[in-house]
Amino acid sequence: MRLEKCWFCSSTVYPGHGIQFVRNDATIFRFCRSKCHKNFKMKRNPRKVKWTKAYRRLHGKDMTKDSTFEFERKRNRPERYDRNVIKETLTAIKKISKVRVEREAAHHKERMKGKKSKTVKEARKEIEQSHPMFHAPEGIQTQKVKVTVSQSQKDQIRAMEE
Repeated sequence: MRLEKCWFCSSTVYPGHGIQFVRNDATIFRFCRSKCHKNFKMKRNPRKVKWTKAYRRLHGKDMTKDSTFEFERKRNRPERYDRNVIKETLTAIKKISKVRVEREAAHHKERMKGKKSKTVKEARKEIEQSHPMFHAPEGIQTQKVKVTVSQSQKDQIRAMEE
């Protein structure tokens, strides 16, 4: 998106706005609104019209040492880049993203460190609070059954818990 400057008042002309006038000698004049275009056609000098930036700068009304003017000047120059610097920058960006991912994983691991013991405590507390639901009534006799579990089944259970 290219932002142009109005020839008359020096304000910005956004894409799709304003008027463009091309003279016979192929010089292009861009205007932000019809007011500027009409003043140009009347051959008025922008330095003598009080509402333009040229007048304000000339008569000391406007800040001439504004930092935005310096940015405007800098932007119009083509920039030269050093290939080595760009290559180092790109490798540094990759390293930074890798470090960021590792730090995020470590942070998550640190946050989840006490989570398992906390959930176990909460489950035990829940069981103690709802004690009658989990135990059979006193009139019914219960039998204890011993179940043997192989090592592979224990590993599967641990994997599901994690």
